[in-house]
Amino acid sequence: MSVEAALPGRLLMRQLRTGVIATHSIRFPGYPYGSAVPYSLDARGRPILLISQLAAHTQNIGENPRASLTAHQTDVVTGSRITLLGEVVRIERNDPGALRYLALFPDAAAYAGFGDFGFFRLEPTAGHYIGGFGDIRWFDARDFILPACALDDHESDIVSHMNHDHARALIEYCHHRFGITPRETQMVTIDADGFDVLADGQALRFEFSALVTDPDSARRELIRLSRQARGGAGDRP
Repeated sequence: MSVEAALPGRLLMRQLRTGVIATHSIRFPGYPYGSAVPYSLDARGRPILLISQLAAHTQNIGENPRASLTAHQTDVVTGSRITLLGEVVRIERNDPGALRYLALFPDAAAYAGFGDFGFFRLEPTAGHYIGGFGDIRWFDARDFILPACALDDHESDIVSHMNHDHARALIEYCHHRFGITPRETQMVTIDADGFDVLADGQALRFEFSALVTDPDSARRELIRLSRQARGGAGDRP
């Protein structure tokens, strides 16, 4: 398969916030065990979880790290859905993926402070995407996961700049894309696929028209979106 074949699945997972993780049950050997979990994706597209050591799925992972994560749109019959298969590994709280998780789920900071909670990352091996009738595809992890890029090192600077100097542009993005005019907005992540904004506490995902791998390209894309939102001359992020 190709990078293009895996792209719709990665974009779908970035839009969604919850899924079902299936692990190998240690209580009932040979049976899969499914659990509903919140998740986020790191900059490269790998799922990040914050889970308790007391949870059955965490204990299962401790015995067998192989798992899958399925995410789907509201209509599970006609909507798009994706399943990633891979191995779950523990990561530190200061890992960039963990920090992105907390940016998207700020209320989770309370749980992250509990001793029995920890951050984990699913390292994908392969995936299965269903985009609708006739659009069914398997893909390899190498086509799903983005390579590290220059943008990754500048994420916090760009996010801070947009929040400090272009709060109005963020409101205009929300109005143009989602038809809402939030009182408060905060950009919380940016990656090669797009960026996330908390609008009155609700996480909204914005996609770029093409992969953005460096700060200059990100600036051009943000200006394009601003012009699009204003129907003409745009802000200058």
